[in-house]
Amino acid sequence: MGRSEMFVLDLVAIAIVVFGLYFPRHRRKDMVVAYLGVNIGVLAVADALSSTGAGAGLGLGLFGVLSIIRLRSSELDQPEIAHYFVALALGLLGGLAVSPDWLTPALMAALLVGLYLGDHPRLFAGYRTQTMNLDTAFTDEAHLVSYLEELLGAHVHRVKVRKVDLINASTLVEVRYQLRPEKSATAPTRVADTTGALR
Repeated sequence: MGRSEMFVLDLVAIAIVVFGLYFPRHRRKDMVVAYLGVNIGVLAVADALSSTGAGAGLGLGLFGVLSIIRLRSSELDQPEIAHYFVALALGLLGGLAVSPDWLTPALMAALLVGLYLGDHPRLFAGYRTQTMNLDTAFTDEAHLVSYLEELLGAHVHRVKVRKVDLINASTLVEVRYQLRPEKSATAPTRVADTTGALR
């Protein structure tokens, strides 16, 4: 497969990632330019390294350096990190010569399918993870779980207590839960602040 075909394949793949998968699901405009810029930049540099015989080692080193820089510059959630790494991987696959010819399209397709399925809104749709600041100091985990299940209308799978403040009567917890079918359309009656804590 020629270099021009590889470039076109990469551009089609990153367009699917950004405009077909990421933005319709997450609606974060600033990440669109980040994904496109990283992908095309890595594609160009990987092609230049490949054409000068620098080898895949430098390409993988570039992958690691760019990952560290990007992930330290802004807070990303886990799906955004996954999209970011796919954008990097697509650029490397498009820019480096891989043998046999069918392997690169197959790997790109595998990345797209994995991203599509793993980030699909219907996959584990009722599961949530939230950090909550409760207005009661809980020292009994069973009581805490019971309280959270009643508050959220959900089945709590895991609770990690981050802080118990006995003076100000508060508990900071990270809770992972599954909405009950009959409660999935009903929001909690308390109001959430910008950090996800309930008042």
